[in-house]
Amino acid sequence: MSNIIDEIEKVVKGKREKIELILAVFFAGGHILLEDIPGVGKTTIAKTISEVLGLTFTRVQFTSDLLPSDILGINYFDMEQKNFILKKGPIFTEILLVDEINRAMPKTQSALLESMEEKQVTLDKVSYSLSDNFFVIATQNPLEEVGTFPLPISQLDRFMASISIGYPSKEAEKLILKRQFIVLNSFKNEVEELKKKDIFVDDKIIDLILKITQFSRSGIFEYGLSTRAALALLNLSKGWALIKNRDFVIDEDVMEVLPYVIKHRLTPIDKEMDILNAIKLAL
Repeated sequence: MSNIIDEIEKVVKGKREKIELILAVFFAGGHILLEDIPGVGKTTIAKTISEVLGLTFTRVQFTSDLLPSDILGINYFDMEQKNFILKKGPIFTEILLVDEINRAMPKTQSALLESMEEKQVTLDKVSYSLSDNFFVIATQNPLEEVGTFPLPISQLDRFMASISIGYPSKEAEKLILKRQFIVLNSFKNEVEELKKKDIFVDDKIIDLILKITQFSRSGIFEYGLSTRAALALLNLSKGWALIKNRDFVIDEDVMEVLPYVIKHRLTPIDKEMDILNAIKLAL
């Protein structure tokens, strides 16, 4: 695993923890939301990860006039073959970068719902399977920007984790400015082997996750964590254990990924509440 991360770091400087988290989400079978200002390397990270993992990559720029068919594809009638033919949209890929997802209208945003949950697309009552490696990396601009549409709760809950990339350090930014063209190695075979690994989860870990979810439903948040969120915390903890070269989950795995699972899900009624500290005190 470390050689995959090292290869990505040839391009993405000073963001090892964020790289590890994105890879953990991928191996956990989830999707990730990158919330940050433009220009801090979100697209570069997505392209580099796809290249190193040896997976196909497609980028879709979301705009206010983008239609669901622009993402999913359409069935059109071929006059020569006298039959309807599917013209696949960009969603038929392995790593899909959805750039500025909150610039699209809610109807277009919802076009991703089925694909993210079921890894399939339905067009004209016919379902088409997506790749087992299908992985959505969505970027989002701050909501105070003009021309953005807040993601509905149902859409947010389908993202396993949410992170901010942040500015690079001075040293990392210097390396970026001096960087020349880099040829990256692909680890496709190793990725397939890693995805087959089983990660053991003890009942104590399950109980810890249940305590967290039950606390979130105690009335101090606008909405508590859903069962999908509890599964996301469990699966991401397993992904994090894999990143750390273990075949079992420990308490620290759960607590280390917890901030990224709850960031876009929990909104305290008391705006000054330290959510993570409150959860730790309750455990």
